[in-house]
Amino acid sequence: MATSLSSLCFAVSVSSSSSSSSTSLSSSNTKSFRNLTTSNCKKSTCLGYNPLSPFSNRRKVFTVRATVLQDDEEKVKVEESFQPKSFPGDDGKGSASAEDTGEGTSSSVLERWAIKVEQSVNIALTDSVIKILDVFYRDRDYARFFVLETIARVPYFAFMSVLHLYETFGWWRRADYLKVHFAESWNEMHHLLIMEELGGNSWWFDRFLAQHIAVFYYFMIVVMYMISPRMAYHFSECVEMHAFETYDKFLKLQGDELKKLPASEVAVKYYTEGDLYLFDEFQTARIPNSRRPKIENLYDVFLNIRDDEAEHCKTMKACQTHGNLRSPHSYQADDSHNIQNDDSGCIVPQADCEGIVDCLKKSATPLQTTMK
Repeated sequence: MATSLSSLCFAVSVSSSSSSSSTSLSSSNTKSFRNLTTSNCKKSTCLGYNPLSPFSNRRKVFTVRATVLQDDEEKVKVEESFQPKSFPGDDGKGSASAEDTGEGTSSSVLERWAIKVEQSVNIALTDSVIKILDVFYRDRDYARFFVLETIARVPYFAFMSVLHLYETFGWWRRADYLKVHFAESWNEMHHLLIMEELGGNSWWFDRFLAQHIAVFYYFMIVVMYMISPRMAYHFSECVEMHAFETYDKFLKLQGDELKKLPASEVAVKYYTEGDLYLFDEFQTARIPNSRRPKIENLYDVFLNIRDDEAEHCKTMKACQTHGNLRSPHSYQADDSHNIQNDDSGCIVPQADCEGIVDCLKKSATPLQTTMK
């Protein structure tokens, strides 16, 4: 009997240590992009990916599963959503707190189950949409892409609508989310314009189906985002992941033919001409100006659309950790401000809330300026 209890205690200890290590790594990973801009980040310890480094193709292996696809120019990595064992906002201390108090353990178990339920529902909803598309668009690629892009940009409209509502009531003051989500919708709009240029919207039925799915989808995401932003962001990640896989499969099957066709005029203007600020803005896992596509034929167009979907997946994954999202350009602004003025003086806290229930709780406590 004593031997059994000893073995059980040892198993629990090993499990707790492993969970703590995994959670700590997840927390460090969410801060990796920030580490890119610090001058004292060493190659041996930095978890971030620096495309400006000569060792840019080397990345540490994290404990999340990933899909890695190789083309002639760059490696495209799409990481899946966080696992139920890692929790947003615990700062690597989730396991320790769970051991210290029974309340922490209960909270961790409840959150783990909540994440499992949310992700299961999202996967089921995504699969249902995919089955509908498979029935109607098995051999009509451009029409399928038109419907897909009409649907894919809707969540960003829903996110901005809810965030603007929160701003009206003083519950939200994080401008980075609005900037990034608008840039994402801008990117998806150009994907849609490309598909229209290629004739994807030529049939009335395709336009009817895409628009009516989009209307239903919009209100569903608004409600979901108000209840659980994490769930809404994960659902959007599922949609973007499907888009990535769809374009990647299309490139593999039709790549030789696409290289013989001229590039879309919309794609050439969007990817290579004018102000590319918004193009950089939605790619939160990259340093601004680090990606500048070349568009020589239709293959390059779809290659970059596929890579855009990969960047959307990364951004949606980052959003699932509350308060983790920042505009790529904001890091440069912070560095410039720190160089010019080391004393921040007056700090105005940014209001934010996670879901409508949290917003109502915080609405009773007005923001106050903190003097340093």
